[in-house]
Amino acid sequence: MGLRRAELWSLSGVLLLALWAPEAAFAQAPRARTIYCCDVGAQPVCGDILPEACYGRAYREVSPSGLVRRVVPAPLSADEIARRNAEDRQRRLDEVARMKQQRLDEALLETYRSVEDLDRRRDREVADLDRTIHTLRERETALLVQQKELIEKGAGYPEGSMPADLEDDIRSLDGEIIAQRSIIDAKLRERSAVLDRFEEDRKRYLILSVPVGR
Repeated sequence: MGLRRAELWSLSGVLLLALWAPEAAFAQAPRARTIYCCDVGAQPVCGDILPEACYGRAYREVSPSGLVRRVVPAPLSADEIARRNAEDRQRRLDEVARMKQQRLDEALLETYRSVEDLDRRRDREVADLDRTIHTLRERETALLVQQKELIEKGAGYPEGSMPADLEDDIRSLDGEIIAQRSIIDAKLRERSAVLDRFEEDRKRYLILSVPVGR
């Protein structure tokens, strides 16, 4: 029985030693260190903590064996921050423009089945405007004829004796003629804008219709 108890005590000691040994070895092992280095002029400046001379500079985190673990860039200057912000803003604007153009391209391809279809739509719109402009010009011509007749009628009266209602009619026609010409000019501008729009759409449609890879 005494021998059995001695064997148990010996076994317990071995187990305790086995459990304690790794912890002791870990506690005695040197802790991993990081050295911080930067370049001031042509000379490296290093320390266990970031040296004051490295503030505001790029620096390296180095292991005791000399292995560079990480490179930390220098903080951006005010000009660099402003330039970066401007570039970011421009990228966002470019992306907005790209998305807008993509939507316009999709709408263009959905609106026209072919370039011939686009040409027919253009011709119809221009023809409608031409008819409207023709009608407006006929009305303008009629007003000018009427105005000419009234002026000739007023010329038959002695100077200063033209009836007031005749003078009013002539002035009223002046206003109508000016308004009519303004409408005609607006329609002519609209016609020009329609042609420009269809020309741009046609060019874009031809570009989009080219098979991919050609």
